[in-house]
Parts: sequence; C-alpha cells; structure tokens
Amino acid sequence: MIDKKIVKNLVEQWLEGKEYFLTDLTISPDDRIVVEIDHEEGVWIEDCVELSRFIESHLDREQEDFELEVGSAGIGQPFKVLRQYEIHQGERVEVLTTEGKKLQGVLADVTPEGFTLTIEEKVREEGAKRPKLVERTIPFTFDQVKQTKYIIDFK
Repeated sequence: MIDKKIVKNLVEQWLEGKEYFLTDLTISPDDRIVVEIDHEEGVWIEDCVELSRFIESHLDREQEDFELEVGSAGIGQPFKVLRQYEIHQGERVEVLTTEGKKLQGVLADVTPEGFTLTIEEKVREEGAKRPKLVERTIPFTFDQVKQTKYIIDFK
C-alpha cells in the first residue's frame, strides 16, 4: 500500500507558494488515492490536472499500481478544515449539530476552537400581537458540530 505520508508530502510540495490548500487525502487499501484541494476563489480544473501529474511523476507505477483522483472539495460538501470556515466567514451556512439539530445562519468569528453562527428567529415578546424577527448569536465548538456546509443561493 502506498504511504499516505509520502503522498501528503508531495501535495504539500505542490501547494507551496500557492493559495490552494488541502482539504482531504485518502488512500484505500487497493491504492485508490483521492486528493481534495480548495481555494478561496474556487478550484480550476487545470490546477487539478497539474497536481495530478505532479503526484504521478513522483510515484512509481512499476513498484505499486494505483488509481489517482484529484479534485475540488465541492461547493455543496461539508467543510473539512479550518481554512474552509475562515474563507466562508460572513456567508450563509447550514450547521448540523451532533444532537441532530439543523440551523441556518451567517458564519462569524471563526477561531481554531470553533465559531459563532448568527441566526434569525421569530420571538413573540410579552404583550405583542405578532412575533418579530430577532437576531441571535450561537457559539459552537467544533466538537459540537457534525457538519457545516455553505448554502448555495440562486437569488
């Protein structure tokens, strides 16, 4: 089986000096290598091809046969690394808590420990006839969150 450290080292060499970052790297027991990268402004197919060729040129198919797939993290996919949270600060996201609760709001205040989510909820104040929308900020640590995804809005 191909050593994950070797592939990760190759990816990091290619990423050096670029604004891309690694979001995921998996190697299955049958040597299927899947590399996911991301960029603040999106991932170009040409760069995926370039990274794929770079990795392939440094691995020996004579020694071990492998399958290689290089792609982007995917806009509708859950965030996997802190950098994805950082670049989506100020944007609408959907959070699924470890308790199974889904919340939508604006991602704010991202730190290595967690983030805050600003949501709008209807609250009926005492004596009021109708509820009104009120903003509420909810802090999360990363261990309280099962997944966070960017909300694609076509408006």
